[in-house]
Order: sequence, then structure tokens, then C-alpha cells
Amino acid sequence: MSYYHLAELVHKRAAKYKSSTVFKYRDASEKRWKTISWNRFSEYVMKTAWAMAEVGIDTQENIGIYSQNMCQYLFTEFGAFANRAVVVPIYATASPHQVEYIVNDAQIKTLFVGEQFQYNNAYKVQQQSETLKKLVIFDANVKLHPEDHTSVYFDDFMATGENSDAEVKVTVRMKTIRETDIACIIYTSGTTGEPKGVVLLHSSFLEVFRIHDERLPQLSNRDISMNFLPLAHIFEKAWTYYAIHKGMTIAINTDAKEIQKSIKQVRPTVMCSVPRFWEKVFQGVSEKIESSKGLMKWLYTDAIKTGKKYNLDYKNNDIKPPIGNAIKFHFYNNTIFRILKMVIGIEKGLLFPCAGSPLSDEINIFLKSVNIPIIVGYGLTETTATVSFYPPVHFKIHSVGSVMPGLEVKIDPLNDEILVKGRTVMKEYYKKPEETAKVFTEDGFFRTGDSGKMIEGNVIVLTERIKDLFKTSNGKYIAPQAIETIIANDKFIDMIAVIGDEVKFVSALIVPNYEAIVKWAEENQIVYSNMENLLQNKDVNSMISGRIEMRQADFAPYEKVKRFTLLPEPFTMESGELTNTLKIRRKVVVERYKDLIDKMYAES
Repeated sequence: MSYYHLAELVHKRAAKYKSSTVFKYRDASEKRWKTISWNRFSEYVMKTAWAMAEVGIDTQENIGIYSQNMCQYLFTEFGAFANRAVVVPIYATASPHQVEYIVNDAQIKTLFVGEQFQYNNAYKVQQQSETLKKLVIFDANVKLHPEDHTSVYFDDFMATGENSDAEVKVTVRMKTIRETDIACIIYTSGTTGEPKGVVLLHSSFLEVFRIHDERLPQLSNRDISMNFLPLAHIFEKAWTYYAIHKGMTIAINTDAKEIQKSIKQVRPTVMCSVPRFWEKVFQGVSEKIESSKGLMKWLYTDAIKTGKKYNLDYKNNDIKPPIGNAIKFHFYNNTIFRILKMVIGIEKGLLFPCAGSPLSDEINIFLKSVNIPIIVGYGLTETTATVSFYPPVHFKIHSVGSVMPGLEVKIDPLNDEILVKGRTVMKEYYKKPEETAKVFTEDGFFRTGDSGKMIEGNVIVLTERIKDLFKTSNGKYIAPQAIETIIANDKFIDMIAVIGDEVKFVSALIVPNYEAIVKWAEENQIVYSNMENLLQNKDVNSMISGRIEMRQADFAPYEKVKRFTLLPEPFTMESGELTNTLKIRRKVVVERYKDLIDKMYAES
């Protein structure tokens, strides 16, 4: 298969697929899904590219995109690539402070914004910025500030480039494209410090295409990919570019809250996701089974047991299943499993890559047992996403899969850190030579910051994020993510932040599953006035304590959560407690809830 530079990829695919559909998107005003063809995609990209040239955007200039996922987002990215410009994505949920930091650090003069929320924040930043000169607005319904005389709507922006001078300039630039050009600068979420701009070259994305083709030969232009995670995140960005490379149809979900509805309407064959999505699926199915009685409960339990044997004990080990197991599996696969997948909207699913944070073994085994084609993987922004993922067979449940072709991975003997080398690894951290030097070994390997081990030659098993490791005042090392992953599987627990650094025992702040807690309280005739009052109830806390203790059965005594506090409000991205991929910003959480944490230790 041919591999094309991102500047020409769209047009090469348009020449091949012509009037076939590349994008599906929901029109908010008409409340229905519409389509865009490959030819139209190519046309819009070129109009955007010409407009960029017309307004003076230069080669290797940084242009920002601050928006939720939309078609215009991708027109802008590929229009930038045609000009050899650099794309700097900003999460749609970012605060003015976060936008200001990236705008100033990357010296962004032109910022493309999505809807009213992004425009309002960006305009506020522009008023105080010496760098930001122009806002280009995707949503035509955005109301401009009365004093805004520089912003322009995207459709009007595209029209400015329709002249011969702009066309010639872009044509010349496309003739000079290089694989060594910078494609993107993607800022990390800053869970342990200020964000760093990860510099990724076009050559890295070309390598992504090549190695994924080698590992995923079953994918083709007949697939429908659900664009769900933010395009500002490397996982979704690299996957979407790969989907374009394959000629897939991409269904763009603009509002993350609408994803469950979108999946049922689109019925995708592939979709990237984070564990949080599948945790909700698992909780829903578990509650359904638990509330069932008699024959139905037995059927559900037997179906999962049968699926586990078929998919994990036999198929994954290249062993032919016994005839009895095979017959039962195919019966359940065409009844219970199919109904389950239809309810979610994934009955046409071919594969569902899952990464970003640990997926618990319990949920992983469940998904495999009910024949959902989950593909667990591992990657970082600095490695252009994928370092490893599950092969079709012989995968190890507790692992994050086998290493991608073309990549070298080894373990640092001093601290078990995973080290990676290859064409997908970043060039540098933008304007941070000292930070860059820290993360590369003398022989050119990138230090991931994750500890782990290699088994069977090329299979990676993660143990913990090195920077997240705690050391209690008793000198014991604690891996909080491992504890959180296990405890958060409980149906009464939505999120958990484990505390343990420089203190004498492990504690936790818990965001409960409020709906489940309320239902339990009603069933047990517990009287309460509000959520805060309910979560302070002695019986509720005793119940949660017992469930946590059961979940911790395999932990060492010093690893177990000894005390916890139930929070009446969830962690949110808006408050800064969660990253845009729903990882806990531990430092922010510890600072915000300092009084509650101190109280847990004062009571000991």
C-alpha cells in the first residue's frame, strides 16, 4: 500500500473514493445525520489551505485549533498541512488560563475556535495577548463580542482564498513538503507540572500508518469509525488520520454526552475509547444480572462462563473448542451477546482499541467473554500513540499487548522504566531542551515514565506510572493506580483517588455511584435530607467499607485503604481535578480536599 504525506493524503484518497462518504455528522439544527464525500472533503481542505495562504500563514507557523470534534476541525488540520504549517490542538474544555499558556508558549497568531464557549474564552485571551491576532469561528451561530472587529466565521474565511495568487502559493508549498516537517505540537495534560508541547513530525504519522497496516490487515474502506475521543488527544488524532489513510467512513460525534445515542444511530465497526466507557458498560450489565432471577440469571451467568472458556481458554490459545462449548457459545453469541451489543450499538464491531489508563482485568475478561472485540493497548503522546496492543490470539490479559513492529522497547534495570525507540517517537519538547534531554537516554531511547516488565520477548506488562508512586512515612512504596483500578470496579464506586504520599497509611477520596447509593438507601429504609447527609450515614459507610475490604483481598496490608471519605460532588474537568481524558490530577485533588484528607489522618 502507498503511504502519503498528510499534505496530500486527503486528495489521493479523494481521487480513489470520489463520491463515497468520508464523514457522517449530526446536524444540530435539523437533528439528523448528514454526509460529506471524499471529493467535497478534498475541496474544503484546499479552500481552507488557500485562505490560510491568503491571510499570511507561513510554512512551519503554529496555528491553534480550540474546538470539539467537527468536520471543520479536519478541514483546518489538512489545510494547514498543505501549507506546511503546524497544528497545535487545544482541548475544547480548556479554561482561558490553559488556552493562554498554549497560545503564548507556541506563539499562535491564528486560532480556530468551535462554539460559543471556545469563542468567549479565546476572545478573552486575545484581549490580553500580544501574540494572538485572529480568531476563525467554526460555528456560524456564535455571537461575536460587540467590540470584536477581527474575528471571522469559517465559511467567510474559506471564501477569502479563492484567488490565483493563493492557489499558486499553496501549490508551491505542497511541492516542497518534507517528512521531516513538524506536523503537530500536542500539549500534555500537565498532571505533574506545567504542560509540555510534544513535537511530532510527519514521518511519525507515516510510520503509524505502516505499522498499523501490518498489525491490522482486517481493516478496510468498508469500516465505519466512530470519532468519539477529542481530536486534541493523540489517541483519537492518530487513529482518525489512520482511518483516512484506510479510506474509512468517519462518524463525528460532536458532543461527548451524546455518544451513547450516536453509537446506536451509526453502529460503528471500530471506535477508540478509554476504560471509563467500558466500565459503565460493565456496571450496567452487572446490575442487570444481579437484579435477574431464576432461569434468566442462570442463563446470563452460564453465557459469560461459556464465552470465557471459548474465547480465552480455547480460541486465544489456538485450541479447538470442544463441540459442546462451541455449540453453546454460538447459541449465546446469537442471542444474549448479540442483544447486549445491539443495546449498546456495537453489534457490527470489528475491533475497539482501548487505552489511556489501565483497564481492570475483571472488566477485560468480561468483555472478551461476551465477545466484544476489545483491543487493549498502550501508548503516549510522545510515541504518536501506539507502542503495543493485543494480537488476535495469544494475548495476555494482564498485559498491554505486544510491541509494534519497527519499535524497540527495553526495561531500565535501575527502576524498571519502559524505554522506547523508533520513528514514531517525538522529536522534542517544544522550546524545552533541558526537559527533552531528561527523557532521552544516551543511546536514544525515550523514557516513558511508566514502570513495567517484558514477558515472552515482546509483551509489555505495566506496573505503575513512576511519578505516581507513593512512599508512605513507614517507607513502603504504594502504586495508587493499581489500587484505584481494582476498587473502582465496584458498582457503588464511580471514581477514587488514593492518598498515601508521606503519610502513615493509605486513604482515599471516593466519588460514589450516587444513583446506586440512593437505591440502596431506599431498599434499606435509610432516611436522609440530601446527598451530603446520606454519604455521612454510618450504615452507608459501613456498607462501602465492607465492599472495599473485599476488593482489597489480594493486597498487602500496607497497600490497603484504611480510611475513606465519600464526596457529595464528582471530580470534574472544569474544576481541574480531571484531565481531558478523565485521569485524576492528583496534585489538584490533594490541594482542594486538604481539610478532608487531614481529618482522615487526625482521626486515626
